[in-house]
Amino acid sequence: MTTRPAHLDSPTTARIIKWMSHVNVFLYRRTGGLLGSKWRVGSAFPFGIPVCLLTTTGHKSGQQRITPLVFMEDGENVVLVASQGGLPKNPMWYLNSMADPRVSIQIKRRVTTMTARVATPDERAALWPRLTSLYADFDNYQTWTDRTIPVVICVPASS
Repeated sequence: MTTRPAHLDSPTTARIIKWMSHVNVFLYRRTGGLLGSKWRVGSAFPFGIPVCLLTTTGHKSGQQRITPLVFMEDGENVVLVASQGGLPKNPMWYLNSMADPRVSIQIKRRVTTMTARVATPDERAALWPRLTSLYADFDNYQTWTDRTIPVVICVPASS
């Protein structure tokens, strides 16, 4: 395990990330993804990689929570990575989606009701190289934490 850069764990950084996420969600929803649908930080600079909006139900509050996330499409499925920048704990969206796997995902203007589940070890092993070719920083994040970063597969909900 390599050491996570200390500045990433400062309260100021956490506040900035939270504020930027709120702005991202606002712009994405307001413009149908014209703004906010590309992540251009770290290994994604300068061209960017796709961002979706994941809506979960808070496992404690019961309220809808919207999170902008890097994603990869795999056929009709959407693949997410619960990296949280290599923090030692899983992100809240992950906990919410495991407590209630009914989620919705917005990609640009398209909103799809889906069911979230954790990839099996074999699925994760197959998906991880594709995910890191999309965004190489996922490999860095994995070295910064002792937990195995979950890969979440969202499949279209059956009607």
